[in-house]
Amino acid sequence: MADVAMHHPAAQAYEPPLFRTNSKKLGMWLFIMSDSLTFGALLFAYSYGRISNPAWPMPFHAASILRASIMTFFLLSSSLTMVLAVAAAGQGRMAAAVRWLLATMALGTGFVVLHAVEWTGLIHEGLTPFKNPWAAGVPQFGGTFFTLTGMHMLHVTLGVIYLGVVALRKKWIPILLVLWLLAWRLTPASSPFHYGAHVLLLGAIVASMILYFRPKQYDAVDVEVSGLYWHFVDLVWMFIFPLVYLMSTRIT
Repeated sequence: MADVAMHHPAAQAYEPPLFRTNSKKLGMWLFIMSDSLTFGALLFAYSYGRISNPAWPMPFHAASILRASIMTFFLLSSSLTMVLAVAAAGQGRMAAAVRWLLATMALGTGFVVLHAVEWTGLIHEGLTPFKNPWAAGVPQFGGTFFTLTGMHMLHVTLGVIYLGVVALRKKWIPILLVLWLLAWRLTPASSPFHYGAHVLLLGAIVASMILYFRPKQYDAVDVEVSGLYWHFVDLVWMFIFPLVYLMSTRIT
């Protein structure tokens, strides 16, 4: 009987990567594509509401546009620092990559803080998810505005937490808990950010679980994958800024 060549299953423990790309990158691209559908639906809902209502309010004045422009500058600058972080990690300069990641986190945090100030001002003017003080016949403005911008602000916040895990690993957990405590104690109980600050606590819990079950030194691929997420968040804002702010400016 002819000998039959037998191959041990351990000779090839893993299947080759799908589409010849890293599985982490593929997973992030799949997430981005699915998340694009969510933001696409929100942008469509806001756009449809604006087009179908001639009395759509124009609540944003010069101060709001200036603030939103600074927020846009922060995000565009954070894309640059993220590119520099990925480049440094690809060259094996992880210390420099960490510094650029921290710069990206700082710019993202500045964006969230300015956005919180913008929300607070609009709420004080009487804007709620169910009514607005500028056009009583268009109650859906508040709901679409808060849902669209709030979803994006949540993504930026989670992105900062994500980058902190990659850059600082376990050192990031106590810092995140301190930020949560400060945000919770310093915001008035009437503010939506008083309870929204618990996102930081939830992020700290999830990050702790990840670092406990998968303790590792993050490499260039991890930095690149986090960069894909961050650039996606920045790109979404490039649609929100002109649609929500520039096209709804009150010129007086």
